[in-house]
Amino acid sequence: MTEKQRLIRGYLAAAATLLMWAGFSLISRLGGKSVLTPYDIFALRLITAAAVLLPFAGSMPPRCWADRRLWLLTCLCSLIYCPLAYSGFKYAPAAHGGILLSGLQPFLISAVAWLLAGTRPNRVRAAGLGLIGAGIACAAMPYLTEWSPDYAFGDLLIFLSSVCWAFYGVLAARWGYSPWTLTRAIAYGSAAVYLPVYALWLPKELAAAPVSMLVIQGAFQGISATILAMLTYLKSLELLGPERTASFLALVPIVIGILAVPLLDEPLTLWLGSGIVLVSLGSYVASKAGRA
Repeated sequence: MTEKQRLIRGYLAAAATLLMWAGFSLISRLGGKSVLTPYDIFALRLITAAAVLLPFAGSMPPRCWADRRLWLLTCLCSLIYCPLAYSGFKYAPAAHGGILLSGLQPFLISAVAWLLAGTRPNRVRAAGLGLIGAGIACAAMPYLTEWSPDYAFGDLLIFLSSVCWAFYGVLAARWGYSPWTLTRAIAYGSAAVYLPVYALWLPKELAAAPVSMLVIQGAFQGISATILAMLTYLKSLELLGPERTASFLALVPIVIGILAVPLLDEPLTLWLGSGIVLVSLGSYVASKAGRA
């Protein structure tokens, strides 16, 4: 595969991830505003994903369940990340999630890469990160007037989940598992650990939710977010590296802001327009800094 082909495939995978990550914030907030508990949403995610992937369980690599690295990645991107994120969306709007989950990833990824591998961003990447930061600040400006204790608590939970995801992204790229193996291991391992705990001890509101909400959450969270987005994200990490991928995915809050225009009847403000320009330019500059 030539360098050009690798980049094209990597950015196609990142673009698919971008759309599904934007949908994750919107659908998770929809679930957060419903009667479902965060534990219900996580359970629906794992039940659906495990059922879809069950036919492929027999082809897992030998001794994979004794692999401590796989279990650490499962905790970071699923068993810790998901409860924090879903609980956060009980309190904070989808736009906050887009900014904190995806908008901050270029900075968190760079910080984690620096911490774990001593990889400091060069001047070109630093300039790109600066533009992305300015764009995210512009996109976030309208939401600063909506501050409340509930929003602050939700934002804290979502921020902590974003930190978990940054560690996951760097370590997954560093350890080099195949996307297919890692996706199945995370789905099976999370289901085996979480679902018995959920069934025995955690609060449930499944019976009070409409069937349509159960189907939406189960299908999107279990198939799109757990399987498809995981595969495309890991493929992007493999082809582009974590920092380049994170720079591209900083566009997620901008996509959410644009989708809010037709879906939520919100105007395309000057702040959002400025954010679109700055984040797009920053993502382009950061992507030119090379693969770390």
